[in-house]
Amino acid sequence: MNTSRSRGRTPRTLRIAALAVLLTTGAFTPSASADSARTETPVGTSGGVTETVVRVKAPLPASFGARPAACDWLSYLRYRSSSGPASSADADRVLVAQPGILEGAGAFDSVARNTVTRAAEQGRHIEFWALDRRSNCLEDRTGIASGDQHTAVDYYYRGKQVQGRTFAGFVGNDKLGWMAKLGIEQTVRDEYTLLAAELPDQGVRKDKALCGGHSLGGVITGYFAAADFDGDPATTADAGHNQCAGYFALDTTVSTSLGDLSGSIPDDTNLPDVGLGYGVVQAGLDSGLLPRSLSAPVLLNPETMTLLAIAGVGALQNPGGQADLPSYLPANTNIEATNRFLFSKDTATFLTGSPAVKDFRLTNESILGSLMDDQSVPLAFLQSSVGFFDGGPITDKNFPAANGSSSQPGLFGTEYKAIPAEPHGPLYTWRNYDRVGDPDDPGYRSSDGTPFTAAGKEVTDIQELARSMAAQPLDFTEQYFPTKLVTDLELATSPQVKRLVVHPDGLTANPTLTVLAGDGLLAGRAPADLHPVIADGYQHLDVLTAAPVQNNGRPEPVSTALTEFARTPR
Repeated sequence: MNTSRSRGRTPRTLRIAALAVLLTTGAFTPSASADSARTETPVGTSGGVTETVVRVKAPLPASFGARPAACDWLSYLRYRSSSGPASSADADRVLVAQPGILEGAGAFDSVARNTVTRAAEQGRHIEFWALDRRSNCLEDRTGIASGDQHTAVDYYYRGKQVQGRTFAGFVGNDKLGWMAKLGIEQTVRDEYTLLAAELPDQGVRKDKALCGGHSLGGVITGYFAAADFDGDPATTADAGHNQCAGYFALDTTVSTSLGDLSGSIPDDTNLPDVGLGYGVVQAGLDSGLLPRSLSAPVLLNPETMTLLAIAGVGALQNPGGQADLPSYLPANTNIEATNRFLFSKDTATFLTGSPAVKDFRLTNESILGSLMDDQSVPLAFLQSSVGFFDGGPITDKNFPAANGSSSQPGLFGTEYKAIPAEPHGPLYTWRNYDRVGDPDDPGYRSSDGTPFTAAGKEVTDIQELARSMAAQPLDFTEQYFPTKLVTDLELATSPQVKRLVVHPDGLTANPTLTVLAGDGLLAGRAPADLHPVIADGYQHLDVLTAAPVQNNGRPEPVSTALTEFARTPR
């Protein structure tokens, strides 16, 4: 067992608090005026990594129709070595990362920092650009950026102002008409536009940019690699594969198929039936008869994804304090259904709603752990390995699937699920990833004797996860994920989508690094010909969120692999 918890909790906490204060007070100014074509806003510098948020003006075609002014900008989080060059063109490498489904730029925070830091330790200065998709422009981070959990709840649910602003409400389908056309073609076009604006010299892009992504971001990278951006296939300087020196895939593959990502989209989302055909689906999106953003009845919708960030605020604000979030939130069907789904130990508890989450005494960290840990949340593509409950008896969580069941759907993952056993009992705390397996660890086991977890299965620091979720100017999640982006990919054989694959050889034109989570979506079925790096014990999100030093005392393997890949001679 390592002693990584001695690495300095207080300095990390201070860095996180500084970020929260920076966001709350607005104590930062853009490097350019608001009406310019580009702004770059400092977020903070810590551990030798400087972070900024960059916005580049890139208006959509008029054919998209009316949309908020913010949606005519592209945004990304830029991470670079504080001792390195200020200009991206002068960096040794620039890693450009596409987020996965329902995911925003903030999700890359830890892997970006780890990679930039590891490269700097080796004398190289690389940058990591975590991209936001255009649809993230609809999110209102004002309440989260306050850094106070009650203030955030009051802002989003009780109409109270923050810094003179009032929440306008979650955006309905009738306001998303412009997103009916926001599919794979515009998504890869946006990446090209951003790269060309930030690195105007195509030779520099081809020499230094590494293009990749997480989960669905690998498929988007595949379409980018095969795309042509000037309408003339005979001229290839604009071709996608000539904008990158190489590709990287994080718990995904660089391809033009969703086949490797089965289990990443829940069956109960409002995704339309693509058997209707491309034309019918597009007509439904245009008319509004079909939902223009992807959501599900519980957990995966704008309101509940906002709750994830609010839970992160509490974990940063008062980690070990008893949480009052479950009782402070207003009662509504969406919140109640989500709480029952996540905190019910069996079907009877789900149906009756008793005991409810507010009947348990939980710390703010254990609330966040309940929402994001692989021993709690039953959705594989939302799972991370941040530790385990502590402080009281634990019981099996056999809803919505039974522990140890061979028929358990892949969507729920393979880890045994657990839940606190005593309502109105002890204060349940959270044992962070690097304390699992310590001498004082109770070693909780399932009713069949199976250990719920072990040191080698825990890799993400819950405070770093909270920072990524609650102290970033760009969201960890994507509240309004474009339905058309998924339907386009599911209709890949339709003429309207096939025509986008202009340079199919672009997929193999550059070297590719594939890093897979050992317990992630592709666990046990990794394509051998890709020679993937396997991060043992990792879940789907851990490839982005894992701590820089693991329980075995070794450096984090994903950032290590990315750093080595970035060293490949040009």
